[in-house]
Amino acid sequence: MSHSRNRWLPLTLVAGLAIGASSAAFAHVDVGVNIGVPGIAVAPAVIAAPPPVYVQPAPVYAPPPPAVVIQPGWYEDRYYDGHRYWERRDWERHEWERRRGDDWRDARGPHGDRHDNGWHGHGHDR
Repeated sequence: MSHSRNRWLPLTLVAGLAIGASSAAFAHVDVGVNIGVPGIAVAPAVIAAPPPVYVQPAPVYAPPPPAVVIQPGWYEDRYYDGHRYWERRDWERHEWERRRGDDWRDARGPHGDRHDNGWHGHGHDR
């Protein structure tokens, strides 16, 4: 019996080493010791943008605009002298005010919309 005990001890030792070696091989374990002094940290140099340079722009010389002169004369198919033109405009304004803008009602329905709602021409327009 002692012979078998003596045999179990080396077998157990070999089996333990085999298991330990195989797991260490798969785990890729590295053991290292480093001794050193940390490096000196130096602040980077400050780089600032240069100050802006203000320069007055070069003057631009352009010819003067043409003079506008209104003279009486023919304008399309009418003779234009200004005075009669403005009298006509006054007459048109007066005529529009006299009619009070009745022309716009012709294009709209009885309620001020653009639809006649089926009542156009039945006496209910106005």
